[in-house]
Amino acid sequence: MPSATVNNHRPSELLSRLASSEPEVKLRALREVKNQIIGNRTKKLSFLKLGAVPAVAGILADSADDVIDCNNNNCNVNNNINNILVQSAAALGSFACGFDAGVQAVLDAGAFPNLLRLLSNSNEKVVDAGARALRMIYQSKLAPKYDFLQQKNMEFLISLLNSENENVSGLGASIITNSCETSLEQKALFDAGILRRLNSLLECGSLSQKDASLESLASIFKNNSEVVSKFAGPEIERPLGSIIDLLKDRYPRTRLLACMCLIVIRSTSPNLLQDIGIKSKLIHILIELLDDPGQVGDEAPFAFSSLIAQKEDLQKLALEANAIDKLHHHLQKGSLHPRRYEGILLALADMCSKLESCRSKFLSLQVLNLVTDALTVDSADVRTAACICLKSVTRSIKVCNVGNSFAVLVLIFNANRAYEMPIQNLSAGYFINEMVVVPLVQLFLDPSTSVQVAALGAISNVVVDFTTHKCIFVQCGGMKQLVQLATSMESAVRSNALWALKNFVFLADNRLKESVFSELTASLLSSLICDPEPSVQEQALALVRNLVDGCINSVEFMFAEDGLILGAIGRQLQSTVKAEIGIQGMYALCNVASGNEFHKEAVMHQLFPQMVDKNQSFMINFLQSNDSQLRTATVWTIVNLTCRSSPGAFGRLVKLRNAGIVSQIKNMVNDPCVDVKLRVRTVLGQSMAFGDN
Repeated sequence: MPSATVNNHRPSELLSRLASSEPEVKLRALREVKNQIIGNRTKKLSFLKLGAVPAVAGILADSADDVIDCNNNNCNVNNNINNILVQSAAALGSFACGFDAGVQAVLDAGAFPNLLRLLSNSNEKVVDAGARALRMIYQSKLAPKYDFLQQKNMEFLISLLNSENENVSGLGASIITNSCETSLEQKALFDAGILRRLNSLLECGSLSQKDASLESLASIFKNNSEVVSKFAGPEIERPLGSIIDLLKDRYPRTRLLACMCLIVIRSTSPNLLQDIGIKSKLIHILIELLDDPGQVGDEAPFAFSSLIAQKEDLQKLALEANAIDKLHHHLQKGSLHPRRYEGILLALADMCSKLESCRSKFLSLQVLNLVTDALTVDSADVRTAACICLKSVTRSIKVCNVGNSFAVLVLIFNANRAYEMPIQNLSAGYFINEMVVVPLVQLFLDPSTSVQVAALGAISNVVVDFTTHKCIFVQCGGMKQLVQLATSMESAVRSNALWALKNFVFLADNRLKESVFSELTASLLSSLICDPEPSVQEQALALVRNLVDGCINSVEFMFAEDGLILGAIGRQLQSTVKAEIGIQGMYALCNVASGNEFHKEAVMHQLFPQMVDKNQSFMINFLQSNDSQLRTATVWTIVNLTCRSSPGAFGRLVKLRNAGIVSQIKNMVNDPCVDVKLRVRTVLGQSMAFGDN
């Protein structure tokens, strides 16, 4: 059978044909434009640059006006007009499909209201073409937001959902997915009976209607436990059952969307869907969907991540289902789509975020080499995900437990100094090697800020090493680059660079601390303490806290350049309203107060400056804080200032008593926090030794 002749005109030629006065020529040109751009972003871009979208939008508008004229004059609409409407709508939908630049061009050309007009056309094909094009637009975040709180809009939405045309009802669901964002909108949709209609589409709708309904239900449920509870109640017949049934649907995309909808319900109302059978089913389905070669397989790992994130019970079930093995298997395949590559790395990150058994499995399979390879791929999203994965797997519950025990020993038996224990802890030196450190350091200069921040987050864990391996990081230039990044224009980069430096100097020897301080300088560190961003202030103070612990030499850092750093800390403590900043600042002063008489008096000067007004000392506010860590840090500082072996302790105690501090301390003997209570008793014991009853 001979093949059909296919015209393939150049875009510029087609554009001139679109301007033809002959309907047949115009119709063929519209059809060819549509056929050339379907699934071809390069072609779409070429036509966009030539101004094809305004031309097609103009044809749509003119033809829609012709239909109105015919209706007003009671004449029949020419078939060519309807065909032109169908093809122009289809072409505009193709421009918008999966292409934000195309969506923006369609909106800028004023085509949106004319596409809406097509929904009231008497010709079913025209209605269907208009609905399809609008659905393509509503796949994008650029689509016009819909105000569900206006009665006329809600009535129009209900009419769409009640339509027998599946593209029209699907458009209604797509509008909900795109525009439903606030709890008021979610409640309004429920009160209008929208969820009952969506549920009926799940039961007896077409494939397209089921998928669109699942997506819109997830939008209505998100972070709204009241709506979820009502949906799961007696008002709607088989509410969750209709979604659970779709987990067994023959179509992979429907199964994925059903999983995603149930995950939203679980996250919003944790008391629902607690049956272990449902949990296991969700895990197994999402793992199976990784095998899908298309978009479903690309999105499945993201759904899997959202299911198990921060949930140890689900991570344990996933481990038993061999999730890490299967994720590893997919990584080994190579040549992955960037979206799938990113998702698998993030799924591994969530798998290794809590359980040591998961990290052990990760290491036993030697997944680390594949994750390290991902640090150098072209996609910024994949590089970011690889860094997040390394950050997650370099945590260690075992080391964390040892670390916390060590911290308790420091607090009790070496009560003159306070260390900032890293929140994320390292699997004891396993990752301190060039294979991991060098590519991470190279990402410090990545053009993508998100990659920089993720790389800094990973290195923050890697550099927490209690041995001598920190020299590897210094030798590859990591330490100097961290100091440079602390001056970045991006606050997230500054904050994370300081976080990494804080962990780097944790329990480091004095020579390494001197090296870091000489790179930082007192002037830079003091300016970071006074940074406009609170997160930067907090990490700068935490870095100082770790820098000045351990020995008398490190305390001297605080007095460089006429005490710039100490003065900056004092100013921040006097003005801050954030407990986190107060905690780090007080612990830094606590460590300085563990030094000699000069150091202790310098701290007193910051706590009670000579020129301060008669208002209540910020120390009283800290001692009365609801944050137990801030109360602990403040009392611990007082412990160091009033140590009985110190010659000036009595004079400082008198100043503290006159400022009302000792009286406040006496009111804290039964503090609900054990750490506070222990240190309060120490202060009162030292006070009584000086004859204060």
